[in-house]
Amino acid sequence: QLQLVESGGGLVQAGGSLRLSCAASGRTFGSSAMGWFRQAPGKEREFVAGISWGGGSTYYADSVGGRFTISRDNAKQTVYLQMNSLKPEDTAVYYCAAGATVVKLRTTPNYWGQGTQVTVSS
Repeated sequence: QLQLVESGGGLVQAGGSLRLSCAASGRTFGSSAMGWFRQAPGKEREFVAGISWGGGSTYYADSVGGRFTISRDNAKQTVYLQMNSLKPEDTAVYYCAAGATVVKLRTTPNYWGQGTQVTVSS
């Protein structure tokens, strides 16, 4: 069982940066792949980034590659999403998720956080 709590969202101007954090509680964090998803108003939730349990492999949606960086600190049971060069189209609720592998997480995460709002103004 994992509980995930996101933080770090807010309002930022286009071109700015934010760092999201996802703090996990539970014994399986270190063996879980972690990821970030987002859902904009009127749109389906979409995969943004994923990281393997050891942090050695990362995956990104084409729309954020080169701008966003996912990382994790297993000692702190926290996963991060560094978002740079933000665009208005990045505005969404961002959700943290956990799964057995990144491949499985992309389609059927086992756990979700409650989400944090990111708003990018033009």
